[in-house]
Amino acid sequence: KRVRAVHAGKRRLELKNFQVVAQATFERKRLHIEHYNRGRNEHTHRDISPQQLVHYRDNWYVDAWCHTREKILNFSVDVITECKVLDVTAKEVSQKDIKQAMQSGYGIFGGEAKNWAKLKFNAVRARWVQAEEWHPEQKSTVNKDGTYTLEFPYSDERELLGDILRFGADVEVLAPKSLRTSLLNAATGTLKLYK
Repeated sequence: KRVRAVHAGKRRLELKNFQVVAQATFERKRLHIEHYNRGRNEHTHRDISPQQLVHYRDNWYVDAWCHTREKILNFSVDVITECKVLDVTAKEVSQKDIKQAMQSGYGIFGGEAKNWAKLKFNAVRARWVQAEEWHPEQKSTVNKDGTYTLEFPYSDERELLGDILRFGADVEVLAPKSLRTSLLNAATGTLKLYK
């Protein structure tokens, strides 16, 4: 009763699917899955070789070799609607290759980094943000005026945009221009809701 854990944004997970995915991961077996893609609003069927389970922001994911796309992909376990362990040994992928495919970008959207984000936080917000790790390869500077500049690689801007938007006017995207444009479009769309 002296400790409280708060889980904001945690998605509900069907335990049966998590158990099957975990079993296949640990037993080194392939899985046949039906996966719901929220972005495209469609279900796909594919065989995967699970490599590792990832617990990220209170949600479970599986990094797996996709035999359809022939590369490492990340699947959210909560949208695996059906799964079956196959009597086939999982394809092994080296930890080095998994890390390069899934951890060089920002957040859960891994992949090889294509851009570097450069953010500038105002002096008040800098007091909090400078203690945070946004990416293992980040570069940071506390400026003379108390502002804080943070730079890090990313491959997919979707999650990054949400993280930047939560700081509102306390942060400015300095680079790249494509990220500034995406942020401007998101902020403009939000403003239209309140006119």
